[in-house]
Amino acid sequence: MVLAELDDIRPLFACPRCRSGLEADPAGAGAGAGLGAGAGAGAGAGAGAGALRCAAPDCAYHASPAFPDVAGAPVLVDFEHSVVRREAVAALASPAHVHRGADALPTPLRRIAKPPNRIAAINIDLLLRALPGPAPTLLVVGGATVGNGVEAVYRDTRVRVIGFDIVTSPATQFVADAHRIPLRTSSVDAVLVQAVLEHVLDAAQVVAEIHRVLRDDGLVYAETPFMQQVHAGAHDFTRFTASGHRYLFRRFEEIGAGPVSGPGTQVLWSVDHLVRGLTRSALAGRATRAAFFWLRGLDHLVPPDFAQDDASAVYFLGRRRDREMTEAEIIAYYRGAQGSS
Repeated sequence: MVLAELDDIRPLFACPRCRSGLEADPAGAGAGAGLGAGAGAGAGAGAGAGALRCAAPDCAYHASPAFPDVAGAPVLVDFEHSVVRREAVAALASPAHVHRGADALPTPLRRIAKPPNRIAAINIDLLLRALPGPAPTLLVVGGATVGNGVEAVYRDTRVRVIGFDIVTSPATQFVADAHRIPLRTSSVDAVLVQAVLEHVLDAAQVVAEIHRVLRDDGLVYAETPFMQQVHAGAHDFTRFTASGHRYLFRRFEEIGAGPVSGPGTQVLWSVDHLVRGLTRSALAGRATRAAFFWLRGLDHLVPPDFAQDDASAVYFLGRRRDREMTEAEIIAYYRGAQGSS
């Protein structure tokens, strides 16, 4: 896995409250520093990174304690406006999030329960080919786990990968809340946000932050559920139709968009959760999902316009622009099978 070194990305950091630059906190490591060191920080996050503070004297995060570090990873969160609490930073180093669900199964069973995401792989290839220059910077929002089908991002030695999440991980260099990304404006060339926007309180604000940190003509690739049952419990908030997802990225020019998986996969989700409800057992649901894996094959028999109306998840690949899509344009954008009636 190739990640940018923490020292290399420090100049890109910005205060999540006022967006000023950051500096070392002279008061020392700060509250929570070094907590949970056994969990392992991101590959690019050197141990003992030390706490940071906002460089602006009039900012609330200039005074100590400002931003702590956990397991060597800076925690760059505006604690007053986030679900992440300062008093709970030690828990951010928990390794429990790294393997869960299908990811914990043996490889043969994992490929049945969670087959390779070929749509993501195709679109990530397009994104990587379109990145400019010899060392473009790509930001992974919600990158605690490496997403299905996006592995090429972490193998491309040309790309400087930056990842963050609200927990530490070997695939991230710092902890942050996507509603207030602690990076400078126009600081990255591309953003990957896969299976994340359903887990944030305000998806529009997160997309506005993605737009802000992207350079002119920067690229974004997003995948978000449309018809899926609740996952991640209390941290699951939102779903998007294909048109709703496109309008969420209305300040981007579309390169590609459509279903990630279709009605067959959507039915598989429903069968899984029906059995869970009847048996009160998540294990029974997962076992049923594995037994009915062939339902995914029905996705290939459904025409794209019908799949658009009944997708399990949708994707968007686009390029940053300043002009915003109008209300009339999003109505005309609809590509489903229901026509204008």
